[in-house]
Amino acid sequence: MMVKNSDGLRKAALTALILAWMLPVGSFAKGGGEVPLVKDLSSEAKAAEARRLPILVMYSRPNCAYCTRVLKEFLEPMQRNAEYRDKVIMVQIKAGSPAKLRDFSGGATTHKNFANENNVQMVPAIHLYDSWGAALAEPLVGLSTPDYYGGFLDQRIDEALAKVRKGNK
Repeated sequence: MMVKNSDGLRKAALTALILAWMLPVGSFAKGGGEVPLVKDLSSEAKAAEARRLPILVMYSRPNCAYCTRVLKEFLEPMQRNAEYRDKVIMVQIKAGSPAKLRDFSGGATTHKNFANENNVQMVPAIHLYDSWGAALAEPLVGLSTPDYYGGFLDQRIDEALAKVRKGNK
């Protein structure tokens, strides 16, 4: 009888440990830090207008080490920070991708065509837009100064947010 209790306690402890270990993974998988690939900018625009927020679009390409670094070191931590949920909506566009996309007006396009229409030539590129698709700040292109990148990014987000909240462009 003592052996059964000991085995039962071990199983319960092991189950609790596994569940505790999986908890952070589950919350991350539910959108805790990813910057999603956008499918419909018109839908994002409605949410941005309702919440009076700018839309941050990160243009990236597959196998771009600098893009990965910007995502992992800057944007994903910002997505997990509650302060930024009230400052900006973040999405990602794969420049060069044939993936289908609805633009700000609801028109059909692709990630590649949208990036071309917005003169994205280098990645990573961060653009901030209002709910109509108008630029709100100077784009942040490349990653030449990683030590200052977060400051530059915050400055542009704050500038865009101020313009959206004031209704000025």
